[in-house]
Amino acid sequence: MTARGSTVGWQKTSRATRRRVVDLSATAFGWVATAVLVLVLGSILWTLLRNGLEGLSTAALLRPMGPPGSHGGLANAIVGSLVQTFVALLIATPIGLGCGIYLAEFGNQSRFAAIVRFVADILLSAPSILVGLFVYLLLVAPFGHFSGIAGSVALAILAVPIIIRTTEDMLNLVPTSMREAGAALGAAHWRVVIFLCLRSVRPGVLTGILLALARVSGETAPLLFTSLGDQNWSLSLNRPMASLPVAIYQYAGASYSDWVALAWTGALIVTFGVLAINILVRFGFGRRKG
Repeated sequence: MTARGSTVGWQKTSRATRRRVVDLSATAFGWVATAVLVLVLGSILWTLLRNGLEGLSTAALLRPMGPPGSHGGLANAIVGSLVQTFVALLIATPIGLGCGIYLAEFGNQSRFAAIVRFVADILLSAPSILVGLFVYLLLVAPFGHFSGIAGSVALAILAVPIIIRTTEDMLNLVPTSMREAGAALGAAHWRVVIFLCLRSVRPGVLTGILLALARVSGETAPLLFTSLGDQNWSLSLNRPMASLPVAIYQYAGASYSDWVALAWTGALIVTFGVLAINILVRFGFGRRKG
């Protein structure tokens, strides 16, 4: 009995030791992975600051793009990116919200809802260059010219699935008792969804929209096939329109030092713009209750 008891005790001690070793190994791996990630992010930000701040000036922010040596800036590219992104969100937000509400509240387990989810998942992982080619065949080739609206549509297609999945996931978190309470008061189903369910998860839905904004604000490939770019001021959505990602792509590979400096400056602006959006999502909406 004593030998058996000592064997059982040894097995328990061995099992506890193994658990501690596994726990310490997993913790150490987590810390190492975190350190590597922070190091990579810090290296990227430091490189952008070191090279981008050199070309950051009032002229770069207020003057339009120009030929080499003309002391041009990125003003028309910045404005073009803001316009196209804003129009893309105007297109994507109602479509994404409508599809997300349908999937969470009305679609249930229908075949059509399954098809919508499947298509949204495909678009979520689709390469952006394929979206650009699709919009090129749809809105550029038939009309014979590039346009800002084509670029906006391409960006909207990339933003829609993010808004769909975020909206559906947020609405699925709403307790059934809230829907039953609204129905008990005699409210129609659509009123319960809009004024109770959707309002209760408003921070989460807004987070999804901002994440979609961050996703599309730095896209280059779809804009190369749709809005193309313009060295001059152009606010018409029916004409080629400059954008900051395309300007970075064009300037980064140039052999002119002023263009390369502007490319670094543009990359700095885009990166810190996306970083600001993510910080807003994390601290502006992440800790708020719906």
